[in-house]
Amino acid sequence: MGINGIVKGLGITLKHFLETYWVDIVYKGKRYGTEAGIDDRRSFDTKGIFTVQYPEEKSKVPEEFRYIPFLVYDEGESGDKEIRCTSCGICAKVCPPQCIWITRSVNPETGKPVPKPAKFFIDVDICMNCGLCAEYCPFEAIRMDHDYEIANIDRFAHHIYDLDKLLKPASYYAEIRPTQFKEEDDARKEKEAKKAAARAAKEI
Repeated sequence: MGINGIVKGLGITLKHFLETYWVDIVYKGKRYGTEAGIDDRRSFDTKGIFTVQYPEEKSKVPEEFRYIPFLVYDEGESGDKEIRCTSCGICAKVCPPQCIWITRSVNPETGKPVPKPAKFFIDVDICMNCGLCAEYCPFEAIRMDHDYEIANIDRFAHHIYDLDKLLKPASYYAEIRPTQFKEEDDARKEKEAKKAAARAAKEI
């Protein structure tokens, strides 16, 4: 690299060091702890320090960011959780690392299977966050989460998610993935409208 390369590298470091103080003066201390300040430091033309001071500061994740899957449920009129999952098992079949386990509910009186999961487990330490489970789910019941802060010292107590830990309302899904939720909701409403029109046509 030579002495010229070392001097050039030190010069860049010194430039960023001095620019940090100048930009802090211009922003009057509002460059830290605010969304605008984080966005400025993440821009291509930022000057001075550009690191995000995690965990005090957190960068926004893109809408299509995917991490551990979760199960979507709709909130019924009486406040019941209407789980979209029918325990069909497609997600478990397409999962490359085989980290999903499902047990289907059974009607105790008839012994026949019920389209609802009795147990649902995901080993988050095995999950590779590929999103295939969400992509292949025919009922839009499993989706990828944005929650990446899941570190813990007890793997078996906290890193094997059960049904209770996996269930999240559709309102949460709409909050983290508004574009995708709207597209799916519009398609669902259109499908229901076509079914209603077909039933009305038969009755005439």
